[in-house]
Amino acid sequence: MEPALNFPPALLIRAQGPNLGMRCAIFDVDGVLTDGRLYIDAHGETMKAFSTLDGHGLKLLAQGGIVPLVITGRDSPAVRRRVADLGLQHAIYGAQDKLAAAEGLLASLQIGWDETAAIGDDWPDLPLLARAGFACAPANAHAEVKALADHVTAATGGHGAAREFCDLLLIAAGRYARLLHGHLKTLDGA
Repeated sequence: MEPALNFPPALLIRAQGPNLGMRCAIFDVDGVLTDGRLYIDAHGETMKAFSTLDGHGLKLLAQGGIVPLVITGRDSPAVRRRVADLGLQHAIYGAQDKLAAAEGLLASLQIGWDETAAIGDDWPDLPLLARAGFACAPANAHAEVKALADHVTAATGGHGAAREFCDLLLIAAGRYARLLHGHLKTLDGA
């Protein structure tokens, strides 16, 4: 089976970065991994809806050797649970300064901005997107974010935008087809 998904060659070249593939990808949560709406119950608990497509994309990204990093301005049990369920190793919650959080995390991983992709939807994400080697925005992102992005996804936040971003990075790195073929044999990626 050949992959059905494809992106324009110029976009793939841009998404490759200097080393024929990004080494990590930063994800915002509200508006990227969710649709941005917050559901707050009578007890003040925040509930969020996450896409299984996006979640599997994050797992595939890690399997493909691109480290997913979650940096979010809010902290909630729902986000912590989702990150844990996906087995993600690197997340910063409640980041007032996303740039400072990202720079510390990237330094600890010894990864430069030119090897980093990022996806965000609103003004707090602009410093990350401006420095990233490849910047992406969901279709429903704020106009200023879309104007800065190298790619605006066809999908909206919480409805496949993160998966599109993951797939794009994996195709650009030349790792997508191997992962797809592996899933034709087994779902655990072995």
